[in-house]
Amino acid sequence: MVDEPGKKLLILLVDDVPENIHVLAAALKADYRIKIAVNGPAALDLAQRSDRPELILLDVMMPGMNGIEVMRELRSRPATKDIPVIFVSADSSEQSQVAGLDLGADDYLTKPVVVPVLMARVRNILQRKCAEAQLRLAAHVFDHSGEAIMITDRNNRILQVNPAFIRLTGYAASEVRGKSPSILASGKTTPDEYRAMWHSINETGFWQGEIWDRHKDGCVYPKLLTISVVRSVSGSVDYYIASFADISAQKATEEKIRHIAHHDPLTDLPNRLYLQISLKQTMLLVRRKEEEAAVMFIDLDRFKVINDSLGHQVGDGLLIEVAHRLKESVRDSDLVVRLGGDEFVIVLTDKNAAHASAHVADKILTALSKPYLVNGINLRTTPSIGISLYPHDGETIELLMKNADTAMYHAKAVGRNNYQFFRAEMKHLTNDRLLLEHSLHEALEKGQFYLHYQPQVKSENDHVIGLEVLLRWEHPVLGNVPPDQFIPVAEEIGLIGRLGEWVLNTACSQLRDWRSQGFKDVRIAVNLSVQQLRQAHLVERVASVLRANELAGGDLELEITESAAMLNPEVAIEIFNALRNIGVELAIDDFGTGYSSLSYLKLLPIQRLKLDRTFVKDIETDPNDAAICSATIALAHALGIEVVAEGVETEAQRDYLLHREADIMQGFLFAKPMPAEAVPVFLNSPRAV
Repeated sequence: MVDEPGKKLLILLVDDVPENIHVLAAALKADYRIKIAVNGPAALDLAQRSDRPELILLDVMMPGMNGIEVMRELRSRPATKDIPVIFVSADSSEQSQVAGLDLGADDYLTKPVVVPVLMARVRNILQRKCAEAQLRLAAHVFDHSGEAIMITDRNNRILQVNPAFIRLTGYAASEVRGKSPSILASGKTTPDEYRAMWHSINETGFWQGEIWDRHKDGCVYPKLLTISVVRSVSGSVDYYIASFADISAQKATEEKIRHIAHHDPLTDLPNRLYLQISLKQTMLLVRRKEEEAAVMFIDLDRFKVINDSLGHQVGDGLLIEVAHRLKESVRDSDLVVRLGGDEFVIVLTDKNAAHASAHVADKILTALSKPYLVNGINLRTTPSIGISLYPHDGETIELLMKNADTAMYHAKAVGRNNYQFFRAEMKHLTNDRLLLEHSLHEALEKGQFYLHYQPQVKSENDHVIGLEVLLRWEHPVLGNVPPDQFIPVAEEIGLIGRLGEWVLNTACSQLRDWRSQGFKDVRIAVNLSVQQLRQAHLVERVASVLRANELAGGDLELEITESAAMLNPEVAIEIFNALRNIGVELAIDDFGTGYSSLSYLKLLPIQRLKLDRTFVKDIETDPNDAAICSATIALAHALGIEVVAEGVETEAQRDYLLHREADIMQGFLFAKPMPAEAVPVFLNSPRAV
C-alpha cells in the first residue's frame, strides 16, 4: 500500500527485543516502509515527527516505559491520537489486552506472531483507516461545500441535504426529506428538457446543465446542476447525488457583457453588430411571411458643426435626445440602431413597407426638427433620410445598407431635411460624392481653389465700399464645382477650417496689392466658418494676417452665419468683442434663415446684418417676403446696425429696398462676382465711381 504515488506507507515497530523486531520487519518490509524504536520515549519522538507513521506495532512489556504507558501518551497528544496501534506482545493476559483495547488500540496480537495473520490485520486496519479518512473528507466536503448537495434514493426521494442546500433553497432538511426534488421545480424547465436529462442519467450515469428552480419564498433563479449515479456492485442504482449552485450573478454578468457588446454606450440603442444579427433574422422572417422590410438610414444635418463648435459634451447630449425622439417615433416592433457618430438606422416590416416607412419618415422629420435644449443651449438640427426596401432594393444586408446610404446622400444633395427612396440612378451620385471628398483633400495642395469678389455698394449713390470674397473651385475632372456642393462636404470632412484660413490669407494679400494700386476706400468681407470661430487664438491669427499685409482692422469685415453665431451665443459674443478690439468689422450673414434670439442679437458687437437673398428675391410679389425685409431693416436700424441686402437683381428690388432705407446692396444688378484681375478695371469704371 502507498500513501501517495511511488511512496509506501510507513509503519513504526516498537520493541526492545531485536529478534522480535527482525521477525516483524522481515514480514512487512516488502510492502511498507519501516521505522524502529527500541523503547517508549523513542517511539513517542518518532510518532510526532513530520513523517508520521500510518500504523504503530507496539510491544507491551518494555523496560522503563511499557507499551500501555506509551499508548496512553499517544492518545493524549493531538498529533498522535489518531494513529492506529496494534499491540504485539508475549503477554496474553486478559488484563493487558483489555487495558490496551480500552485505550483505543485497534488490535491485540500475541507472540509468537503468525505472519499471514499479522499481514491481514495490518492490511485491514490500514484500509479501514483510509476509508474512514475518505468518509471524514466526504463529510467535511458535504457540510462545508459552497455548492448545494442533495442525495436521493433509487426512487428519487430526498435522503439528505447539506447546509448550502438549506441556504440556497430556503428549505430546512426536515421539510424536504422523503420528498421528490420536484418540490424545487420552477415551471420554466420544459418536460422535454427533463426527459433529455433523465435519458442522459440512465444511459451514462451523469448529467450536467442549467435549469431554473424556485426558492421557498417563490423567487425563481437559474442554477448549474450536476447529477451522478451511485450504483451497487450488481449495477443497480443505490443513490443519486445532485450538486448545484445559483448562477444568477453569472447570468447577470453574461447578460451585461452581451448588452455592452450589442448596444451603443452613449444612447443605449442597439449597435452595428446587433443590426447585422437582427436584420438577417428580419429578412428571413419577411420572406416567410411574404412581407417587406424597410431600412431607413438617418444622418443629422450639420451635426459636425454643432459638435466642433460646442464640444463633444453638447454633441453627445444632442445625440441622446435624438435617440429618444427616434424611439418615440416608431412602433415597439421597429428596430432603432445607432451606427456611430450621427448616423442612425431604423428597420421596420410591413405588408407595404414603402407606405409605412414614409409615414415614419414624416414623423421623424417633425420630431427631430423641433428645438433641443442641451446643457442650457438651444440647438436645432434636421435629419436627412434614405430608404431602401427589401427585397426590391437588394437581397443582402450589405446591399440594402449601401442603397439606403446612397438615398440618404441624395436627400442631403437635394436640400437636407427630407427623405428619399433609393433609385438605381442615385448610384452615380454616390460615386460623385466619393470623388468630391477625395478631391477636396488634394485641391488646396494643387492650387485648384481661387477667389472671386462681388462689389457691395452704398444704396444712396451706388458707390463701391466693399468686396465680398467668394470661394471657387475648378476641378480638373468635374469642372467648376458650385460652392453649395463642396462647402457642406468640406464641413463634414473637417476641411473647412483650412479652407477658411487660406481664403483669409489670400484675400488680405490681394487687398494689399489693390491698396498699392491706389484703391484705398474699399474693404473686403470674408466668411468665417464655425470651425474657425472655435479655433484657439483666432483673434491673434487674424491680427497676424492683417499685420503681415499692412492692413488696418477696418479693412476687413468678417461674416458669420446667423445659425452658427446662435450655436453658442455667449462664446460668439466673447470672440466678437475681441475681434472688435482690433478694429475688425463684423456682420451676421444669411439673416432670417436661422433661429436668432433677439436678446443675444442685441449683445453681439456687429456693424451689419446681411438680409438673405431668399427674402429679397420675391419682395415685389410676395407680401410675406416684403414684410420680413421691412421688419429686418427696421429692427437693425433700431439697434444701430446697418443692413446689407443680398441678391439684388432688378431695379424694382433696388427701389423697394432704397425706399425702406437699406444701407448697402449687392447683387447682379450692380456686378457679378469677378476674378481678382477684373476688380481694378471695375473700380475704375464710371459705374463704380
